[in-house]
Amino acid sequence: MEHTLVIGASGGIGSALSDAFEARGATVTRLSRRQDGLDITDEVSIASCLEALDGPYDRIVIASGILAPENEGPEKTLNALDPLAMSKVFAANAVGPALVLKHVQHLIPRDRRCVIGVLTARVGSIGDNHLGGWYSYRAAKAAANQIVRTAAIEIRRKRKHAVVLALHPGTVATQFTSNYPGHKKVSPQKAAQNLLSVMDQITPDETGKFFDWAGKPVPW
Repeated sequence: MEHTLVIGASGGIGSALSDAFEARGATVTRLSRRQDGLDITDEVSIASCLEALDGPYDRIVIASGILAPENEGPEKTLNALDPLAMSKVFAANAVGPALVLKHVQHLIPRDRRCVIGVLTARVGSIGDNHLGGWYSYRAAKAAANQIVRTAAIEIRRKRKHAVVLALHPGTVATQFTSNYPGHKKVSPQKAAQNLLSVMDQITPDETGKFFDWAGKPVPW
């Protein structure tokens, strides 16, 4: 039986991913701030929640993140930059996933394939940035992509069957995107099925790469 860990499981995508894993027979450990008090921006909280788990897990998904601090939106211009708001976005989207990867290593099996998927975003791609704006979110997701790439190299040295991926789920109809009605969106359930398909197909030789919901590589 497949064992799965979903971090950020109370969010739209995290919840749908957890349900999708369970629907195909996996046992799922769901962690979130709302249900378990897991604060992705606090290392003590992360360590406490993860070190209490036994594992190992066949799938580990980090599905947490914020677009902007509460009651604020992503910056459209340089003049809108605020250092405190920017630090909050980095803490949730880059530092948090890095700390999860730090404390989740004991839950990765040594003798079989394990996929660790970190949900980032296409807007974190430097090569694909043609519109500008959204400074903090773009930069934080670009940082998360670099963290995934670097962690994949280190983790593979001790766990050669591990696959660590940055994943772009597409624009998903959740509270996260509710203020952007002009974008074509998919349901959380459809996004979850897409991401499961990508994670199922990727091989250990492709660890450390950045893929979209259709399994196509995204430029860094």
